[in-house]
Amino acid sequence: MSKKEEVKEFYDEYVTKQEKTGINSRHISIIDKLVQSGLKSNHNVLEVGCGIGTVSQLIAKKTSNGKVLAVDISEKSVEKAKILWKQFSNLSFEVSDMSDFTKSGQTFDYFVFPDVLEHIPVEQHPNLFERIDAHSHEKSVVFIHIPAPRFLQYNISNEPQKLQIIDQPLDTATLVGVLNSNGYYLDKMETYPVFFEEKDYQYFVFRRNTKVTKSTLRGKWPVFIERTILKIKNSIFL
Repeated sequence: MSKKEEVKEFYDEYVTKQEKTGINSRHISIIDKLVQSGLKSNHNVLEVGCGIGTVSQLIAKKTSNGKVLAVDISEKSVEKAKILWKQFSNLSFEVSDMSDFTKSGQTFDYFVFPDVLEHIPVEQHPNLFERIDAHSHEKSVVFIHIPAPRFLQYNISNEPQKLQIIDQPLDTATLVGVLNSNGYYLDKMETYPVFFEEKDYQYFVFRRNTKVTKSTLRGKWPVFIERTILKIKNSIFL
């Protein structure tokens, strides 16, 4: 059995666990960060690694005037997702590992990776983001949510039974490099706590690396309010 077939079989068997887990704090946090990053109701979204569609349907609710295409390597996961979320007319599911993903002439406003990139071998990332690049436009956004590398390494060393068939810590510099080589720049990155105090997750917002064509001064009131708040905060510690 090839490694790809092993992965497919693992996630086929993972369906029941996903159903039992349901929506948790991580899923809610992903949607919150997506909206903060600029996700709009009319956006078209490609979600990679959708599983049974837990995050997919949350995205669909936020993009009621757009469309969501969610893909996964597991046929059983996709079959289950189609049953669970059939009420969403703006949400569709397909089987794909993204290695040869092609939608001729179609672009997406958002590409969402909800804790899936750590399960795709690093050597496959360049081709993966070439596929993303081919379906991007000048305002496209890539949103990536992953376990914080240090925390994942802790799990590898201390709780390997919790890991999936492929679970690799992702180096930030390498990740930024492969996105940059495919036309994206890092707009925002944060390591933050979801389930544990030790900051167990990270998220990245990448935007198309288009040229800056003008400079616009910030409004006086937003700057005044921001500086006033900073002064108040700093005065507490003086």
